[in-house]
Amino acid sequence: MSVGRRATIVVMPLKDVAKEPQAVWDALQAGNQRFVLQQQERPNQDIVRRAELRDGQYPRAAVLSCSDSRVPVEMIFDVGLGDLFVVRTAGEILDPSVLGSLEYAIKSLGVELIVVMGHESCGAVAATAEALSGGTIPNGLERILIEKVAPSILEARARGMNSSDDFERQHIIETVVQIKHRLAPLRSGIAEGSCGIVGLRYKLSDGSVEHVISDGVE
Repeated sequence: MSVGRRATIVVMPLKDVAKEPQAVWDALQAGNQRFVLQQQERPNQDIVRRAELRDGQYPRAAVLSCSDSRVPVEMIFDVGLGDLFVVRTAGEILDPSVLGSLEYAIKSLGVELIVVMGHESCGAVAATAEALSGGTIPNGLERILIEKVAPSILEARARGMNSSDDFERQHIIETVVQIKHRLAPLRSGIAEGSCGIVGLRYKLSDGSVEHVISDGVE
């Protein structure tokens, strides 16, 4: 390859990769690399794909992500229509409806991978850290966000961690642990090799996803 020429990253569409957790995770990583390098393929976004999906959906992964407008899940992984089953909440917090949605994705849709994606400069995590340091706790339903994220911040501090990056990573870890504990189909899938889970932290600064924790994939 000549000097100065960009290497092209080519990968088959997510819907066509092997039906195993590692293959799905590898494809998502390749898609993110294309996004970072501005070599997006933007697959599965045409009229043919829309027609394929009229009678049903067959996503390969379910993603729990923060609702932050700067974290567009399908763009980050360079995937298209029907590729991902996405659930978004502020601070990627869990509640029964979120857990029910993820369980549905595993049991009824057959996804091979669960992804928990927090991100750099998360407002929910920052607000919780400030509140726990003596700041103002929001009134109304926003208070729920603080209550849900607080255990992660307290655990991080108990481990001697005090930076916002550390808080964000610990919250991702705690969320993954909770999902594994509360979803029996996921635990069974990990044991059988049919499903995996990975926790990521999206970096606003460069568009990459940082691996934080995983089970069933590497």
